[in-house]
Amino acid sequence: MNAPSNRPSAEGEKQEQPMKQHCEHHAECIKKIQAILDGEATESEKEHFRLNMDKCMPCIQSYHLEKCIKEALHNKVLRKPCPDDLLAVIKAKVNS
Repeated sequence: MNAPSNRPSAEGEKQEQPMKQHCEHHAECIKKIQAILDGEATESEKEHFRLNMDKCMPCIQSYHLEKCIKEALHNKVLRKPCPDDLLAVIKAKVNS
């Protein structure tokens, strides 16, 4: 992450951008992070996030936090099959 960027700047010369310590669009970024982690983000949203994530410390931290929370919840949730009779009752109520 701290390696120098090989991407040229707008002026055509290589320079490393300093890491942002404040995100002006944090609420929007959180929504994108959640969409990415939920598998609901578009390819353009994923690409935009990949290109800009390493420039913004709050977004990097939020991404890792959200990912850890999602993984912890996924590992803690006990998955039990729904009993057939309960499933039949739910389907009957939905279809009526």
